[in-house]
Amino acid sequence: MDVDIGNALAAVASPGVSRDALERLDDRVATAHERIETGRSNDEHGYAALNLPDRTDPDGIRQAVDDLPDLEVLITVGIGGSALGAATIVDALGGARGTDGSQDLETVFLDNVDPVWVNDRLAALPLERAGINVVSRSGTTAETLGNFLVVREAFEAAGVDWTERTIVTTGEAGPLRELADRHGLAALDVPGGVPGRFSALSAVGLVAAAVGGRDLEALLAGAAAEADTLRGSLFECPAYAYGATSYALDVRGAHINAMMPYAESLETFAEWFAQLWAESLGKDGLGQTPVRALGVTDQHSQLQLYRAGPRDKLVTFVRPRETVDRQIPGTTVDDLAYLGETTLGELLTAEFEATEASLAAAGRPSVRVELERVDPFELGGLLYGMEAACVLAGELYGLEAFDQPAVEWAKNATRGLLGGSEAPEAEAVAEKRTLRVER
Repeated sequence: MDVDIGNALAAVASPGVSRDALERLDDRVATAHERIETGRSNDEHGYAALNLPDRTDPDGIRQAVDDLPDLEVLITVGIGGSALGAATIVDALGGARGTDGSQDLETVFLDNVDPVWVNDRLAALPLERAGINVVSRSGTTAETLGNFLVVREAFEAAGVDWTERTIVTTGEAGPLRELADRHGLAALDVPGGVPGRFSALSAVGLVAAAVGGRDLEALLAGAAAEADTLRGSLFECPAYAYGATSYALDVRGAHINAMMPYAESLETFAEWFAQLWAESLGKDGLGQTPVRALGVTDQHSQLQLYRAGPRDKLVTFVRPRETVDRQIPGTTVDDLAYLGETTLGELLTAEFEATEASLAAAGRPSVRVELERVDPFELGGLLYGMEAACVLAGELYGLEAFDQPAVEWAKNATRGLLGGSEAPEAEAVAEKRTLRVER
C-alpha cells in the first residue's frame, strides 16, 4: 500500500502536524521499530502477528477444507476477530466458487446472536448443501458457541449430518477442540500469541477464503511484501507513516478516524479496521475512535459533518488505482449529456478527488491510502500494513496494544448473568440506575 499524508500537514489542515514535528516524531518511530522487531524476533505475544506471512501454511488450510463435501454455502460462526478478517477477505475478493466448482459459493457470517436475524438466515439456506466453519480460540466464546449449537440443531432437524461438513479453528485445548476430537472433525489451530483481531492472515481468516478458492499464496505474499517495508522511519515505511500520522493527529485533537474506502468491496474492511483500531488503542483514556464510511455513499450522508462540524476528525481514504470500468450510456437530456461521455470509474475518481479536495479546502485533515487494485496480493498488503500501523501507534501511545481488558469485563458479566460463572461483574447489572420516561 502507498500512503500520502500531505493533506494531514499543518500547512493544509487544522488539526495538522508540521513537517518539523514529524521529523521529531521519527526518532520515536525508530525506537518503536526496534521494540517491534525485538518482539517479532522473539515471537512475543501480539508481535507474533507480524510474523504470520511466514508462519501460515496455506497448504495445510487447503488440506483441511478438502475434507469437506461439495458445498454451495459456507456458514462461518464466529465473532469479532474470529469473523471480521475472514469476512473482509471474502467480501473484498468476491468471485468464489462452490467446492465442486460448478456454482457460486455463498458465504454467511453468523457474528450476531439476534434471534430474529439468525432464524431468518438459517431458514433461507439449503442446509443439505451447506458447511460450517466455527472459529473460537478458547472454544468458550458465548456468542459463537450459542450460534454453533443453534446451527448444529438446525442441521440435525433437516436430517443433515453436521459432523461431515464442519471445520473447527480453535486453540490447543477447550470445548471446541474436544468436540473436534470426539467427532473426528476437520480442525485447524489458532496461531499462538496472536490476538483475534490480528489473525486475518492465519487459518482464522483464511478458511472461508480457501473454501471459496481464493489465492491464499498471493494474500500471504502481499503481506510479506508489506512486511519487507518495515524500517525505522515513517518517511520510508507506509505502515509507519499511517500509524505515526494518526497518532500525531489524535494528540492534536483529531480524536475520530473515519475510515472511508472508495470501493464497495472494501466496505467490510472498514469494519475490520474499526475493531483493530478501537480494541487495540482504546485504553487508559487514550485512543482514536474509528468510524466507518463508504465512498461515494457517505459523501451524501456524512461529509457535511466532516467538512463543517467539529475539528476532531481525520478522514482516511482507501482506494484502488485500477478497477473494472463501465461506460455510462448517452442521454438526450441536456443537463446530463456530459455523463454520456464518461464512465462509472471516471465518475468514482472525480467524486473521490472532489471529496478529498473539499476537506483540504476546509482545512480538515485526511490521509490517502492507495492500492494498485483490489486483488489478493494488494489486500494482503493492506491488512498487514494496517496491523503494523496499529502496533506502531500503540508503541507511540505507550499502550499494551494486544490486550482488551474492558471487553473481558463485559464477557465476564455476560457469563455470570447466564449462570456460567460466579463473576462479580454480573452484580453491576442489577445496580443500574433508572430514570424512565414512558408513554
